[in-house]
Amino acid sequence: MNSITIKDIARICGVGVSTVSRAINNHPDINKETKDYILSVIEEYNYIPNNSARNLKRIETNAIAVLVKGITNPFFTDMIKIMEQEIEKRKYSLVLHHVEFNENEIDVALELIKEKRLRGIVFLGGHFSHSEDKLKKIPVPFVLSTIGGIVDENNRDGYSSVSVNDIHESKKIVDYLLDQGHKKIAIICADAEDESISSLRLEGYYQALRNHNIEPDESWVFRMQREFEEYSIENGYNVALDILKSNEEFTALYAISDMLAMGACKALIDHGKKVPDDYSIVGFDGIKLGQYYNPSITTLVQPVEKIASETIRLLFEVFENDKKHKHLTFEGILAIRESTKVL
Repeated sequence: MNSITIKDIARICGVGVSTVSRAINNHPDINKETKDYILSVIEEYNYIPNNSARNLKRIETNAIAVLVKGITNPFFTDMIKIMEQEIEKRKYSLVLHHVEFNENEIDVALELIKEKRLRGIVFLGGHFSHSEDKLKKIPVPFVLSTIGGIVDENNRDGYSSVSVNDIHESKKIVDYLLDQGHKKIAIICADAEDESISSLRLEGYYQALRNHNIEPDESWVFRMQREFEEYSIENGYNVALDILKSNEEFTALYAISDMLAMGACKALIDHGKKVPDDYSIVGFDGIKLGQYYNPSITTLVQPVEKIASETIRLLFEVFENDKKHKHLTFEGILAIRESTKVL
């Protein structure tokens, strides 16, 4: 994608380059109407000015940004380590930026591009539902990692994506519980308005139940609590307390992340329940901590190394070799551990 220059802005506005520069730097020696017009054109064409020639030496010239939502999640921690290794192997540097859950990641990316000469961007985790016009504002190649299935399927030529098929993999883990004899399966997921992986994994849960001729009961669907960090042990713990208070009858609990599963497991045990004797619990992601938890958590293991390394490979293919964007989907592996049993 070709970046627009200050000369292009000057030509569009019908003024000189020096006038555009004065508008950008809020110089007093410029007519207000002219300045406002120039700034509106800059916004429309998403022109990102260099701060000044003096600052150029301080700006990264070979930088890849990884914008991550949920940076405290160990699943992303492992991925970031691999991405950093792959980026440094290619003689580039990593710019890691945490995006808050209430922030718009594209707006954050555009601000970051103003500060550094980024060659590419990885969006890791979180929500991603944006219009084509919004996506086109990003002036560098980008890859959606672990969130590829959320964007409009008809609008995928301008970016790459790497992920598992969250619906399919979610069905796989619920199918396992059903095959073990569980008919009443509760689930911990995000808000109903959530458009991230939660909605996809919830859909997989619904499909698995219906495929076994079980009509999903909405009283089995429990949502993460907003006062706690999403996908955290603390959130899983407190949601599980609500599940116990609800007196809903179930034999298995599917938490859509391992961190939620471990928190829920702890809550049940703290309140006199046994896992898996009273309740079977499954998670999703396959983080190492779940393997060493007591009891170890049955989970759907995502291929972290493949996802991370392929994310960086696709990004470099686009801006170094001018190749087309691609969309890769990997299979997960069901890891059966101590937190589940046959009924």
